[in-house]
This record gives sequence, structure tokens and C-alpha cells, in this order.
Amino acid sequence: MDSLSSLIDGFGTALSPVNLLWAAIGVLLGTAIGVLPGIGPAMAVALLLPVTYGLDPTAAFIMFAGIYYGGMFGGSTTSILLNTPGETAAVVAAMEGHPMARSGRGAQALAAAAIGHFAGGMIGTCLLVFLAPTVAELAVDIGAPDYFAIMVLAFIAVTSVLGSSRIRGFASLLIGLTIGLVGLDQMTGQQRLTFGSLDLADGIDVVIVAVGLFAIGEALWVAMHLRRRPDEPIPVGRPWLGKAELRRTWKPWLRGPAIGFPFGAIPAGGAEIPTFLSYVTEKRLSKHRDEFGKGAIEGVAGPESAASASAAGTLVSMLTLGLPTTAVAAVMLAAFQQYGIQPGPLLFEREPDLVWGLIASLFIAMVMLLVLNLPLAPVWAKLLRVPRPYLYAGILFFAAVGAYAVGGEPLDLVILLIIGLLGLLMRRYGLPVLPAVIGVILGPAAEQQLRRALQISDGSISGLVNTPFSVTVYVVIALILCWPLAKGLVLRGRAKTKAS
Repeated sequence: MDSLSSLIDGFGTALSPVNLLWAAIGVLLGTAIGVLPGIGPAMAVALLLPVTYGLDPTAAFIMFAGIYYGGMFGGSTTSILLNTPGETAAVVAAMEGHPMARSGRGAQALAAAAIGHFAGGMIGTCLLVFLAPTVAELAVDIGAPDYFAIMVLAFIAVTSVLGSSRIRGFASLLIGLTIGLVGLDQMTGQQRLTFGSLDLADGIDVVIVAVGLFAIGEALWVAMHLRRRPDEPIPVGRPWLGKAELRRTWKPWLRGPAIGFPFGAIPAGGAEIPTFLSYVTEKRLSKHRDEFGKGAIEGVAGPESAASASAAGTLVSMLTLGLPTTAVAAVMLAAFQQYGIQPGPLLFEREPDLVWGLIASLFIAMVMLLVLNLPLAPVWAKLLRVPRPYLYAGILFFAAVGAYAVGGEPLDLVILLIIGLLGLLMRRYGLPVLPAVIGVILGPAAEQQLRRALQISDGSISGLVNTPFSVTVYVVIALILCWPLAKGLVLRGRAKTKAS
């Protein structure tokens, strides 16, 4: 009841005309920035930090939160329509959303993503209100072996269900892990795969990898086949979800927060892991498994809901522990310190107006984003009617701008092209792209957690399985790996029984 009364007071703060204006500005900026590949919400918040020096702290953080949530909404738009993720959390949306768009169902995919973000954001923010202290306590107790087990689960789960074979899935993952090794060793400072170049010492940014593999690779692949197929405009489709589509999406919308919120609250990769796991879960539970890879709407609804709920979970650990689990949270933490405010267990007591005003503004931002994005779904989908040579020329341009904006180095454009050619080769030989992106995102973090766990146990392998949580996760991994084999044996046994 204390949380509810504090939240009501927070709505009194958030619904003031000035704060509503800043929420609207944040939502619009976030959506626009999310649409541009490579320029994510973290960069937007960082660029706006100097501008907000003269603002009231509550107004500044309401705007930042609007940018954070809006960036996730906008990131899925180009991911679905152009196979160009605006940010890493939108990578999974391209897996099913882009095939839907190519088949003339882009507006439905965008609507499923928008409602999924709304449902996940609302449920996640409600959980933020009621469960923040409890989740924060659980996050503190999770150690390096548990983090490593979670990341191995993400590797195994996604590579097991993507691609025409497991070998191709693991080959793609190995490519991603290799790219993730480029740069300085985080513990020893030793250069790895930099070829003596100081520009590669910081590694290859994951945004460049995602945009290169998805956007550049897709553009080159289309260019290769453009002369063989007539360039026919793709139909927009009807801008609403039918009864059959609603029946297929309402459960993924509700399942997404159950995966996204806990993972957002612990430092295990932000929204990337829960979106990957949500995709795997929906594929396992779906009655339409044959549609996955060809445009299954569940593969858009579940991961997008998980991504939005993960954003709410991220705010739990940042506000209650001062622990940023994503790049956006890290920049927002810097903004708190800029105002002389230190997030942590005492923040709710010392700055109740700011905290509860910020939380209440999240509910308002969700409504604004749904009202803004649902009517725009058919408008965005009309991008697909642009002739493909012009469309993909635009994609290449914005991808290059986004990649250059990441570090401001000309070398980033060369790396973008090389990774784009790698994406083209992966498409040519049937390697799924997503495991490679997972390897780049989670590989360095998994290595760091592995080495920490081994250091704590003096090099003993038992240090990786010395907690109930990690043991449980490895049991789940074993089931995922053994299930197809066991299923095959059962089917062979039944076939022999029928034959006899």
C-alpha cells in the first residue's frame, strides 16, 4: 500500500504540464533515434546530457526514460521493415518481422511489436513498483558462476533452434565469439586479434557488427539477386491484427515480461538475453513451428514484450543498487551524479518525488508510445513500396552514418563493409546470422565471468557448478541438448513397433 500511495503522488508530479511536455519530447526523440540504425538510446541520452544542465532533475529523467522506451519502439521498426536493427535489443525482431514484411504483413508485425512493447512495459513497470526491493536482493546474491551459466544457456538455446542444422548454428556462434575477442584482454591488457592496430584496441562495437551482418549483408544479398527477380513493390497489408493473430499473440505478450523483467534486473546482457530466450520459448511452445523463419508473429510479439519489460527491470537495479546493467542505465547513472544524486537503497527515502515521478512517467510514456506507433504502422510499412535499389541505397547510407557515429573513425566504415561481406557469405552458405550477433554481444562478458569464477575457485572446474542456480541452469542446458536425441530414439522405437 505504501508503494501505491507513493505511485499516486508520483502521478501528481508526472502529470504536470511541464513534465508531460518533456515526456512527449523524450518519446518522440526516442522513436526517431530508434529508427536510425546504430544511433541507439544510450548515445541519445549521452548527447543530451550537456543540454539538460539547466533542467529540473525530475524533468530531465522523465525525458531520458521516454528516450529509453521510445528507442526500443523505434528500433523494432527498421528491424522489421528493412532487416536493419536500430539497436541490439531489436535484433531478434528481424528474425520473424522481416519475413512478415516481405510477405506483405509489415503493418501487422509493427502492430504486434507496438502492443508487445506496451504490454511488456506496463507489466514490467508494475513489477518495478512492487518488486524492486526483492529483485534487488536476489540480484546481489547471483555470482560469476551463475552469470556464466545464464550466458551458456543463451548460446546453446539460440544455436539449437536456428539454421538448417546445429553445426551451422554453432559455426555462426564461433564466428561471433571470434569477433568478440578483438581488442584488449579485460584482465591482462594483452592485445588480441588487433594485428597491431591501436584503433582495434577497444574492440569492434556490437552496433557495427549487428548493422553490418543484418543491414549491409541483406543489401548485398538483395543486390546479388535483384536482376534475377522482378522488382515488384511489396503490399502494405491491413493495418490491424485479426482474431487469429490476436489468439496467437496474447500469450507471448504475457510471457515476455516473465523472461524480460528478471534478466533486466541482473547484469547479464541487458535486453539481449531475454529477447533471445523469449524467441526460443515461443518457438518451442508454438503450434505453428513450421512458420518460424518464414514470418511467425509469435516471434515478434514475445521478444518485443520481453525487451520492454527488461527496460523496466534495468531501472530496478539502477535505482535501488546504483548498478547499471545496460549502456543507457550507465549514462543515466552519470546523469544522476551530475545532479549530485547517488542511486542506491536510500534513494527512495531521500528523493521520493523524483523516483516516483520517474516511475509514474513510465506508464504515461507507454500510453504515448502506443498512441503514436499504432497509427503509424501502415505509414512506416509503406517504406516497402519504395523501389528496392533506392530503398537499399538508403539503408546503406544510414547504416554507414550510424556506424561512423559510434566512434567517429573512418576505420569503422571499413570494418562495417568487411562484416557486411561476411554477412553475405553467411547467407550464401546457410549460416544463421543471429548466433554470431549473440557471440559478439555476450562472448566478452561470458569470458570475464568464466575467468572470475575460476579465479574464485583457484582454477577448479567445480567452481562453475558450486551454486544451486548454476546447477539448475546446466540441467536445463543438458535437456535442450539431449531432447532432440531422445525424441529421435522415441520416434524410431514407435516406428519399429508399428512395423512389427
